[in-house]
Amino acid sequence: MKISPTALPGVILIEPKVHRDPRGLLFESYRKDVLDAAGVPAFVQDDHSRSQGGTLRGLHYQLERPQGKLVRVVRGSVFDVALDIRVGSPTFGQWLSELLSEENLRQMYIPPGFAHGFCVMGEEAEVLYRCTDYYSGPADQHGVLWNDPRLAIGWPTPTPLLSEKDRVLLPLDAERSDLPRYR
Repeated sequence: MKISPTALPGVILIEPKVHRDPRGLLFESYRKDVLDAAGVPAFVQDDHSRSQGGTLRGLHYQLERPQGKLVRVVRGSVFDVALDIRVGSPTFGQWLSELLSEENLRQMYIPPGFAHGFCVMGEEAEVLYRCTDYYSGPADQHGVLWNDPRLAIGWPTPTPLLSEKDRVLLPLDAERSDLPRYR
């Protein structure tokens, strides 16, 4: 596995070593010792989502029980986004994106204190999340408006399919009381 830091401290890109032959391929999608050495905490929960093309999920985070997320696409491709929402952070309000797909097999680790979202690039995508804490329910589900003009995220579509919840999220503002603090 190749571990690459990104412009946002704590967010890492993981590229597996892929073994291919006429039968197909094999790769390690998770290796605890490598991720431990990269400072990634242990995982306690796996989630799986399936979304149709043009769906945008996010930008989500948990405040009381923040989750770090190791994100991997097993079918299709997504424009994946990590956004620093830690008030007081030197990179507050900065985001980065990666194309994660079944072809490139990349994974992205998004630590607690960051919002996460993705937009499906093809007809459908299946995304696996490995989480560092348990989901504690809808009362701890928070988010940032996907098209906040101050963030200017370059989403691949101006008219994504959104949940009602995601349509009414608030823009990122350091005065919000539901944001984590930088330590």
